Amino acid sequence: MTLLETSATSTPEDLLSPEETYRLDRQHVFHSWSAQGALKPMVITRAEGSYVWDGAGTRFLDLSSQLVNTNVGHQHPKVVAGIVEQAQRLCTIAPQHANAARSKAAQLIAEVAPEGLNTVFFTNGGADAIEHAVRMARLHTGKYKVLSQYRSYHGGTATAVNLTGDPRRWPNDYGSAGAVHFFGPFLYRSHFHATTEAEETERALAHLEQLIAFEGPGTIAAIVLETVPGTAGIMTPPPGYLAGVRELCDRHGIVYIADEVMAGFGRTGRWFAVEHFDVVPDLITFAKGVNSGYVPLGGVVISDAIAATFRDRPFPGGLTYSGHPLACAAAVATITAMHEEKIVENADRIGREVLGPGLRELAERHPVIGEVRGLGVFWALDLVLDRETKEPIAPYGGTSEAMAVLVAACKANGVLPFTNYHRLHVVPPCTVSDAEVREGLAALDAALSTLEAHLGAA
Repeated sequence: MTLLETSATSTPEDLLSPEETYRLDRQHVFHSWSAQGALKPMVITRAEGSYVWDGAGTRFLDLSSQLVNTNVGHQHPKVVAGIVEQAQRLCTIAPQHANAARSKAAQLIAEVAPEGLNTVFFTNGGADAIEHAVRMARLHTGKYKVLSQYRSYHGGTATAVNLTGDPRRWPNDYGSAGAVHFFGPFLYRSHFHATTEAEETERALAHLEQLIAFEGPGTIAAIVLETVPGTAGIMTPPPGYLAGVRELCDRHGIVYIADEVMAGFGRTGRWFAVEHFDVVPDLITFAKGVNSGYVPLGGVVISDAIAATFRDRPFPGGLTYSGHPLACAAAVATITAMHEEKIVENADRIGREVLGPGLRELAERHPVIGEVRGLGVFWALDLVLDRETKEPIAPYGGTSEAMAVLVAACKANGVLPFTNYHRLHVVPPCTVSDAEVREGLAALDAALSTLEAHLGAA
């Protein structure tokens, strides 16, 4: 029987064995950010809640939330039902037409956004949210340059990857996107030789103020900041820093864009991470957690002042799938479930009472942990060869045998990890339970012991 002769209700999982899935992947699929010949992707056959299963039927606790986006966990029944109901009513419609799913999603997002941000432009993901936010800022101000931190990631499209601070920018950076980078605050590896959070805030702001002066305030359209940088290391900004950025933007007529693609929608224990710091940006970019990635969706939450710029002036941007009904229905179901089930509150409590304390206890037992950082269900372990020198166990922009040992040990202990350079990120779904966190902590404890045994024998 050929594929065309099978039932129309058959899914790929019905048609392909795990072995055939892997074979076809390696034959036909081009993966992102990878040398294709070195890849051995794990085949995932199903997922539920905080767990995924591989092709051999092995269950893994998903401490990665995939790419830190399954905030309501896998296969949340209310979100799945919302997508199915929408598909039965209206699968797609061009963005020039109003549709109920997009209207309701925009309302729900505006209701949890800071006061004064009441309009939403929908995109397909985080990178194109950054692209359109920057375009809005440039048109609103009439200026071109955009400032962003070195330790940052903003997406893989042209403008977004040039604004990115990490090494994924290097092969794509031709110095032509108007992007200017600066050092943000990070006390553990301070660029400013600070010894306290207050010093780090003061010196980081002085550095940014000087950069603005040298670049020319009249040339700078926007400053783009991940409220809590994610892939770059989950460095929570010290008290007063974001308020200082807000003041600099106000003083010089610069648009403040908060990149909340990873940190938003409950990840830090708040709807948006800016709530921790009592600042209101001009634009907020979002994606990932807005519907847990069930259907691709991103967007920009727009301040009233910037929205007014385009009241009578056309905005020169758009996407075929802007506000796609299936994606927006998933967002409506996700945000509704988050309210009804107090999922954001759960993330906050888990971080304060279970995950944060548990990770700090691991640091007491494992000298390979140099620092524990995080909020909510958004944590990173900075792994070092020596706590005094803070020498990382893998180089910046690369990996090491030690990190490969750690990843293998995590999987052997039933955990799907998220690692980047010399860090282990601990980022379970916002719906994770106390028992699941303790299960994960025990697995990490064992994996870290394996890592330290490897380092001791090396």
